[in-house]
Amino acid sequence: MGYRDDFMALFAEHVHRDGVEQLLEWLDSTDFFTAPASTRFHGACREGLVYHSLNVYKVLRNKFCREEDNQESIVICSLLHDICKANYYHESTKNVKNKETGRWEEIPFYSIEDDLPYGHGEKSVFLIERYMRLTTEEAVAIRWHMGGFDDAARGGCKAISEAYDAYPLAVKLHMADLAATYLLEKGTSSVNRK
Repeated sequence: MGYRDDFMALFAEHVHRDGVEQLLEWLDSTDFFTAPASTRFHGACREGLVYHSLNVYKVLRNKFCREEDNQESIVICSLLHDICKANYYHESTKNVKNKETGRWEEIPFYSIEDDLPYGHGEKSVFLIERYMRLTTEEAVAIRWHMGGFDDAARGGCKAISEAYDAYPLAVKLHMADLAATYLLEKGTSSVNRK
């Protein structure tokens, strides 16, 4: 089984809401399952986004959640927190000077083309809710999963503190995202095949 299969199996087992089938069909129509997670940091490679999403799920489930926590919410939040990155990165090339030879070489890289500049967490919530309703806690967790890296938080918005005080899942998702990004995937330019 590949990463897409693992992703779909978790949804089939845990998520039973109206609209989930349409959401998954839409995801299949995008590059979500082949896209990178970033342009040059963690998961900057083919399938990096789905790999990262599965890592966030594993960390959230195994390190920050208990058996009595809502498994459906855990799957939804961890696997869809970065849905905003679907159709966001595009394969391209650029010219870089080779330091050893002094010659210019064309190398591949990912460029960003944001067709819906709506913010990061906000955009993920918006895209999910086109197809499937989120609980308030899920929406808040996904909205604020970037923590202090979120543009609004860096700009001085105090809502993130209120969100974390009111919704423990928001804190847990943020910590799981950090652990997956900076501990499991730091510097990965390829994904680990099973």
